[in-house]
Amino acid sequence: MESCPSIKNILLLDSEGKRVAVKYYSDEWPTNSAKESFEKAVFSKTQKSNARTEAEIAMFENNIVVYKFVQDLHFFVTGGEYENELILATALQGFFDAVGLLLRGHVEKKEALENLDLILLCLDEIVDGGIILETDGNVIAGKVATQSIDSSAPLSEQTISQALATAREHLTRSLLT
Repeated sequence: MESCPSIKNILLLDSEGKRVAVKYYSDEWPTNSAKESFEKAVFSKTQKSNARTEAEIAMFENNIVVYKFVQDLHFFVTGGEYENELILATALQGFFDAVGLLLRGHVEKKEALENLDLILLCLDEIVDGGIILETDGNVIAGKVATQSIDSSAPLSEQTISQALATAREHLTRSLLT
């Protein structure tokens, strides 16, 4: 029986294997401690790898794990043992590219934590309920950027880029009227 490609989880861990942002789409890990145990095990199995230039693939506990590292961040996408590695790698690359665009090239733990809301929105744009929705990093980042700009929020609660976009929008409206 053929099915739609699906993802079990997407993990973004720091250089010590601690969570930065994670999203699980499978009931395979029912408790938080089971999830943390899986994260530690995957991290320890892959940490000696040199997956900095391109994604690498590993089999782990009957799962395919595709991963890539940059600076002090480790990106992981997990699928079932019969999933297509290329599809998982494409989802990973889309996540990686979108995060790079949203963090303006400063892909490191500090920036990721400061922009955690954008990264979590990014995860929501890529996968819904385990089904891959989008893999193009530019499209994902664009959708996240437009969602994150809420011009109705007071300027004091907006980021600088959001405030500038809001000001630009108000200026454009005032010039056109």
